[in-house]
Amino acid sequence: MYKFICFLFLSVVITSCNSDVDTGEFVVGADYLALNNNVIQIDTVTVALSTVKLDSLVTSSQSRILVGAYNDPIFGKIKSDSYFQLYGTNYSLYNDNTDTESTNYVFDSIRMVMKLDKYYYGDTTKTYTFNIHKVTEQIKTSLEDNTFHNDSKLSYQSASLGSISFKPKPLSTDSVSVVLSDDFGNELFQKIKKNEIANSDEFVEYLKGFVVTADSDNSSAVLGFDLSSELRLYYSKYLSSSETSYILNFGIYDTSKQFNAVTTDRAGTVIEDLPIATSKLVSTKTANQSFIQSGSGVSCRIDFPNIKQLKFAFDKGAIVDAQLSIKPVNGTFSSKYPLPESLLVYVADDLNRVKGLLTNAAGEPIYALLNQSADEFNESTAYTLSIGSFLQSEMIKASDARYSLILASPNVSKTVDRLVLADQNASSNNLKMKIYYISY
Repeated sequence: MYKFICFLFLSVVITSCNSDVDTGEFVVGADYLALNNNVIQIDTVTVALSTVKLDSLVTSSQSRILVGAYNDPIFGKIKSDSYFQLYGTNYSLYNDNTDTESTNYVFDSIRMVMKLDKYYYGDTTKTYTFNIHKVTEQIKTSLEDNTFHNDSKLSYQSASLGSISFKPKPLSTDSVSVVLSDDFGNELFQKIKKNEIANSDEFVEYLKGFVVTADSDNSSAVLGFDLSSELRLYYSKYLSSSETSYILNFGIYDTSKQFNAVTTDRAGTVIEDLPIATSKLVSTKTANQSFIQSGSGVSCRIDFPNIKQLKFAFDKGAIVDAQLSIKPVNGTFSSKYPLPESLLVYVADDLNRVKGLLTNAAGEPIYALLNQSADEFNESTAYTLSIGSFLQSEMIKASDARYSLILASPNVSKTVDRLVLADQNASSNNLKMKIYYISY
């Protein structure tokens, strides 16, 4: 009688069979071939969504200068500034083996050449502006692992060395050349000419680094720049008829000294009251939706509160597969706000502390993969995920402690991609899960 009551509680659809394949073409493992078994498809187990904010993300050593700002209609304002340290491979002026050669050189100009890496997010049809400032403290972290995070900040001069406004062509191979202050350039040139800067230590002591800051009032996109971007100092011979110009290059050679600082303002949005990292904002309070935004750490948490009840339905049984289909909310994505092709899946405890990635039997990460078939109402657009092993582990766990799954962009520390997902009770495109359970 108890089994029967549990069976009704789960509202399962039972397909009895003596073969190893059910009507859903699910293949049962070889260990079960000799058994007279039932393969049961269950599609009514509760799946709860919520939105969480992961603890600060490591944004150093990500091989991308991420700069820009825009006002998102769903997530509010987001802004990314990027800090980096520069070095030279040479700190001496060109010499043609004459003792007086260096005294004949004069400063021409200095500029920061920013190379696009083809990443962008937001509206690139509008003018985009950023500024370059001198950092006034050493680019050095106090953390033991020598990392910088999305909430890391350093002091810098309020006056910019240079700025630029342009309409981005992010998919081009062009570079953006920012002319910097002549006063700054000439001072650096004179120090090198007088041999006051002759090595990397002396250079970094003088120029601790740059921060590239987005102009929030005159930008509507975030762009990615390559770490091959460099500072170029141009000089030439005084009163020479030659048009030859010489260049000293300073590049970003230590990726651990480059990081992106991401700030957000969610005032007036449905996730305005997103709690601290150890709590969650349930989807029932956010119009049956959950949210993901890279860079800021906003992520979707998935819980399975009743999964332990399944083991009471039969004396012996196991979950041998489970397919989760979670869909983006219609109207929240477009060419301006494209959907990520896949999502990382973390395993986390009840306080949102990440324990690791969800992996298969071979230890390889399992991704939630986007299926974006063309249909009028986007009903086929969904992320699918196989979580049978995870649910089996949760079902048979002896303790009351539960693990949850957290979905995030694969490039969570180097993009600002975002996504809105519908929960199980959404009016359309709602989440669905099918569990394949074998009793024996």
